[in-house]
Amino acid sequence: MRIEFKQQFLKRYAKMPASLRSRCDERLELFAKEPKHPLLRNHALTGDRLGKWSINITGNWRALYEFQDAETVVFVEIGTHP
Repeated sequence: MRIEFKQQFLKRYAKMPASLRSRCDERLELFAKEPKHPLLRNHALTGDRLGKWSINITGNWRALYEFQDAETVVFVEIGTHP
């Protein structure tokens, strides 16, 4: 699986505290190895975010991604639940 990042994701990631960035790195690494791992709580979104998927970073933080094609995902947003 190939993983890419939108500029919006990278800007928000850069502003996060170091401890949260570290947790994010761990979860992204886990996602790359095992996208359906239970810790990630990987699920499709609905409503205005239809077509995007979410993985858990912490209890309140999540990273959103979309499938670019069968082999590539693009992380588009990171933040807290609305």
